[in-house]
Amino acid sequence: MQMDAVDQRIIALLVADARASYAEIGSKVSLSAPAVKRRVDRLRSDGVIKGFTAVIEPSAVGWTTEAFVELFCTGRTTPAQITVATRRHPEVIGAYTVSGQADALVHLRAADIGHLEQALERLRAESFVTSTRSMIVLSRLVETATVAPAPEPTISG
Repeated sequence: MQMDAVDQRIIALLVADARASYAEIGSKVSLSAPAVKRRVDRLRSDGVIKGFTAVIEPSAVGWTTEAFVELFCTGRTTPAQITVATRRHPEVIGAYTVSGQADALVHLRAADIGHLEQALERLRAESFVTSTRSMIVLSRLVETATVAPAPEPTISG
């Protein structure tokens, strides 16, 4: 899939405000609303845009505690097994295979420390988990929804 600078700009505008109309986006990228729609449809069909969602402030819905947990697994555990297992836990908001000593890194969000402890106990009970190491988040400093957009071209004259 080839993306040009206009596609990248459209993506950046949608990341900033997924509710922006095609006309609003078009005015910023110098295209008509139908042309923007065609590009967005193509980006969706090509799998570049996976969907549109509301971004919720976790503390506003009572999920104020989060942690990153390193999983150490038995020798033959596959990424697919980790994926299936972590999806069973509603507190898991991200899971990643990583380099280093741990086999995976899991991002958990919970209502409080007690809830986090229960989630950790359930995660540790997965048959392939041999041990964990947890880091509780004190504060979120930077959080973005996606990769940084391509910089806008500069005009030299």
